[in-house]
Amino acid sequence: MAPKPGMLTEWPWQPLRSFKYIILAPWAMHSLYSLATRGKNELDYLNLLILPFLLSRALHNQIWISFSRHRTAKGNNKIVDRAIEFEQVDRESNWDDHILLNGLIFYIVNYTMSVTSSLPSWRTDGVIIMALLHAGPVEYLYYWLHRALHHHYLYSRYHSHHHSSIVTEPITSVIHPFAEHIAYYLLLGSPIMVTLFNGPASLASMFGYITFIDVMNNMGHCNFEFFPKWLFSIFPPLKYLMYTPSFHSLHHTQFRTNYSLFMPFYDYIHGTMDKSTEALHESSLERQEEYPDVVHLTHLTTPESIFHLRVAFASFASRPQELKQSTGLMRPLPWLSATLNFIYSRTFLVETNVFRKLKLQTWTIPRYTMQYALKWQTQSINTLIEEAILEADVRGSRVIILGLLNQSEELNRSGHFFIERHPKLNTKVVDGSSLAIAIVLNSIPKGTTQVLFRGALSKLAFAIVSALCHRGIQVSTFYETEKIKLCSTTEGEVAVSKSYTQKVWIVGDGLSKDEQLKAPKGTLFIPFSHFPPKKERDDALYCHTPSMIAPPSLQNLDSCENWLPRRVMSAARVAGILHAVEGWEVNECGDSIFVVDKIWEAAIKHGFHRTTISM
Repeated sequence: MAPKPGMLTEWPWQPLRSFKYIILAPWAMHSLYSLATRGKNELDYLNLLILPFLLSRALHNQIWISFSRHRTAKGNNKIVDRAIEFEQVDRESNWDDHILLNGLIFYIVNYTMSVTSSLPSWRTDGVIIMALLHAGPVEYLYYWLHRALHHHYLYSRYHSHHHSSIVTEPITSVIHPFAEHIAYYLLLGSPIMVTLFNGPASLASMFGYITFIDVMNNMGHCNFEFFPKWLFSIFPPLKYLMYTPSFHSLHHTQFRTNYSLFMPFYDYIHGTMDKSTEALHESSLERQEEYPDVVHLTHLTTPESIFHLRVAFASFASRPQELKQSTGLMRPLPWLSATLNFIYSRTFLVETNVFRKLKLQTWTIPRYTMQYALKWQTQSINTLIEEAILEADVRGSRVIILGLLNQSEELNRSGHFFIERHPKLNTKVVDGSSLAIAIVLNSIPKGTTQVLFRGALSKLAFAIVSALCHRGIQVSTFYETEKIKLCSTTEGEVAVSKSYTQKVWIVGDGLSKDEQLKAPKGTLFIPFSHFPPKKERDDALYCHTPSMIAPPSLQNLDSCENWLPRRVMSAARVAGILHAVEGWEVNECGDSIFVVDKIWEAAIKHGFHRTTISM
């Protein structure tokens, strides 16, 4: 939002939120009715193609968005090296509004102008006229309109909203107030209207012109450079006719230069060309891929989780996932995902973060939680993990973090399998058990004298129970078999609970609904599992799975980690960062657990905080 919002700043359909697409429903239904009732020679092809074209625009933009995020995460040829945070993601989440506006304008023009119903598919003269109109009047008028929008009156009321994004993404190109979009459509739509009124218009020229604008807009805001220097050396006039991502990036960092739309020619003749344009272009091309100091190796969870990756849908990724089964239209996703995994079975880069001088990257294994439970998948998953560890080692990473089920005891003995196979690894393997234990222990309210333990038994479970007994807290459990195993492995007595009066429950995988219903009102459930328990009680409190809130010094964090809230990171991920920043040259995997008190003190020292209780 601009600091002083002017008239028509908000989009008219903003109150509809996710139901805004309904405004196109009457027009789309009219198109279907026309298709069903008119003969083949009477069909209005423009009317029929509007909706498919709008869908293709959305897909085209999404491809640019995903490709740009992947490239900027890698770091090679990146132009602006600054952080993108949740505020920018929220501000740019309505990037599809301009597509809805385009659809409405198309439908209205088609309804009011009879000439549109009989447009040919191609006319060469119309394409040439439209190109000349764009290169001349449109580019020149846009230049002066853009300069006017930088006048303090219009800038503070409208254009500052766009410039809030100093680090641009492809969708930044269409993030403007409604009134500003109206001005752009009046200007950029003039070549289409001129050709319509004068006769040489065609379906190809109309849809092609808009596609050209989309390509150039997305390219100019993608924040990585890909135009080679030799291209401008072979044909020097090209620098006046076509801008580059680095050209427009300077406009977002310097504000008072490089005003042109797609042709820098008008900046040259009016003296507003930034003097560092060519130097930035060359330096961006020379920038190499960034190698991470810390790698967080995670995996997909539910079929829907693929949409929550940062390289997919930013608005989805900025919200916690919901652990649920595929329903309705989502049911085919497991089959589609399995096919994609078979075709491209390779770990891929999701995002890059910065913590002080450390480069942090998240790599994702293309496997879902359900696949980790299949024994016949064990070898292929371990192969993917092993390849990622070796790649991180080659890249000089200090630490690789085994997130979620990548550290499963049943899968690879909590990572010790890889240490045995590669004893000379320089990269340290960390599962974060020590910090997870510390978080659970520090989540227990002061003065607690007894807790109830329930969950799958693991090295984490045994360590937590042992620490509780050492602190003099009475530990009870549901079943006699659990009691026997815990007593034989930990130092302390564990009782079988019969009354279930404990107000603090330490829970892991396997907690059932019936067991939760036995808890008294106001019980605090503290999970130590990777996956959160399903909340069956409205009158109880549930902590997040072991995790901590990231400090402000951890930058470029604009997506949620699985089901955790914004800026909350899993214990394993935080532990890996702490191992790297503290310079601890030890593996924390297999049966080994790092010093619990030491890693907790390090977390607090570096600004990480315990998460609040979730309801």
